[in-house]
Amino acid sequence: MVFHSFIRNFAANMKEVIIKDSRLQQAAAEGMDAFVQVFVDAIREAIGGELTAETMAELNADQITLLAWDMLHEEVMDGGFVQLIHNGLGEFIFKNPFAKALKLWGMRDLSKLIYEAHTLWLKHREEIEKDCTEDEFMALFEKFPEFDDLDDQFVENEEQWMDDIAHYIDDHLDSFARIQS
Repeated sequence: MVFHSFIRNFAANMKEVIIKDSRLQQAAAEGMDAFVQVFVDAIREAIGGELTAETMAELNADQITLLAWDMLHEEVMDGGFVQLIHNGLGEFIFKNPFAKALKLWGMRDLSKLIYEAHTLWLKHREEIEKDCTEDEFMALFEKFPEFDDLDDQFVENEEQWMDDIAHYIDDHLDSFARIQS
């Protein structure tokens, strides 16, 4: 009986993410990036735009993993892992079970890349996370060239990984949102 009460309370705390079917169809016609973005935007909207410890408790593991992918994608495509770490996202990406979740989604190569970046994060995080000037920040890229191969691997595989994520979402729609006509 206690367990059933826990489940009811847990489910009551979950945010309902709703996507209009017409918007989903439009995004699907635009391509995989737009399809994935519809879910990211709907999840963010459901939690008031910001992922915090409190709002994370209102999402399921798949929704959190998708938001982590979105953050990783934005940062690495813009400025690589050094930027991601400097902007304070290393702890969220590397200390949560994000890489494990990606592996469960069937994305072993991306999971492996995250684990490799995690090793470098542990080694260099203090220096990369320090406040610095723009010039000092730019110098970090030359100071830590071991991230270059990881950045390159991410960029080279980004399209395939986005496709994999779009297919995972499509195969598990109920884990991400309720589609409303």
